[in-house]
Amino acid sequence: MLSRGVETLTDQELLELLLDDGDSERLAGALLSSFEGRLAALGYADIARLRMAAGIGLKRAARIQAAVELGRRVLAARELGPDPIGSSNDVVRIFRPLLTEMKHEECWCLYLNTGNRIVERQRVSQGGVQATVVDHRLVIKRALELLATQIILVHNHPSGAALPSEQDKILTKKIAEAAALFDIRLLDHLIIARGGEYSFRQSGLLQ
Repeated sequence: MLSRGVETLTDQELLELLLDDGDSERLAGALLSSFEGRLAALGYADIARLRMAAGIGLKRAARIQAAVELGRRVLAARELGPDPIGSSNDVVRIFRPLLTEMKHEECWCLYLNTGNRIVERQRVSQGGVQATVVDHRLVIKRALELLATQIILVHNHPSGAALPSEQDKILTKKIAEAAALFDIRLLDHLIIARGGEYSFRQSGLLQ
């Protein structure tokens, strides 16, 4: 199998390698079927869900989670390179692999310098299925500590609909106004969901 190179392997064959068991072919097939063939959904499943899906046991479930997390970190490190952020599409490309399949809401902040280069990426809030609470004071405090001149907010909607709630609109206004007091600009607030993405700036809700 490996003689062809790992890039040529099917999703099931990759899982078989991770499971590394005499019955790995059956288990890999059952695992994929449990998630309707969606690797992204499998990647965000917790250990209990993985074990229940195919009876693979704690050790193999942890091995799958570790492989997924390693891939996620490699992707994040590659996207957070030296190139400046040129558009909201660049931000979506960074965060879609991380946020799309999450079952809870998370809000992240990109802190940028004057050249639109990323100084830091930070998770500023983690919430439930329908909402997450962001302390705008902590967001601005961190921007000042990093000497960031621009920030971008990103959060997900587990519901799959990339439409802003009233709470999202209030948060955006609050952070934009607080940032402006320190000559820091909120460039955009992006919502990422399975159904697409939403930009506050492109939609005219952020000037």
